[in-house]
Amino acid sequence: MPRVCHFTGKHTHAGRSYSHRGKAKYLGGVGTKITGITKRKFKANIQRVRALINGKVCRIKVSAKAIRMGLVIKPPRRDWKPEEKADG
Repeated sequence: MPRVCHFTGKHTHAGRSYSHRGKAKYLGGVGTKITGITKRKFKANIQRVRALINGKVCRIKVSAKAIRMGLVIKPPRRDWKPEEKADG
């Protein structure tokens, strides 16, 4: 399964990481230079939770933001207990 939020559609984005060298001009240097550019990934904070979808309980992947926004409806807690054994 892909790393995508069920509600918001958030997913992994590509980007770049820049390496700098030198001293900033306002600190008395000649300025910073970019010495390297590498690819990187910005990953969404995806959690796997149990939620009610169309009246059914199923596991879905959602972002932490969707959970905070209240888009996820959690299923009710089960109150089932095993039957008491009768002595005799």
